[in-house]
Amino acid sequence: MRFETNSVEETRAVAKKLAQKFSPGDVICLSGDLGAGKTAFVSGFVKGFDFDGYVSSPTFALIHEYPASVPIYHFDMYRIENEDDAYAAGVDEYLYGDGICLIEWSENIKALLPEGYYTITITKDASKGETYREITLEEAQ
Repeated sequence: MRFETNSVEETRAVAKKLAQKFSPGDVICLSGDLGAGKTAFVSGFVKGFDFDGYVSSPTFALIHEYPASVPIYHFDMYRIENEDDAYAAGVDEYLYGDGICLIEWSENIKALLPEGYYTITITKDASKGETYREITLEEAQ
């Protein structure tokens, strides 16, 4: 699936719509440069599960939990250097838990990811405007 957006609001709306595709136990890896809109995407995604609270990047906290109609776990693995660090943080318990996991910088914990995870890539293209984003959804094999 592929979507194009031209504002933060449109990115959130696409995420809210896409959220309905997912269910407890799903793991979604979010890929995109710094400032691509990963946290904005998560903000819209959690609205798809009736969460109206504040969403922020878990860069320093590692994991934010959102008590939506389905628990949503938002990870930022940027500061995780290896799988041992991720195990120490308890990441594996979330990956095989009862919620939906959204993981930024998932390449840092690639060996821990369960089979069948999804990847959502958010790409900027300045030639199409400062707020333009291309959002693609891929299922793992």
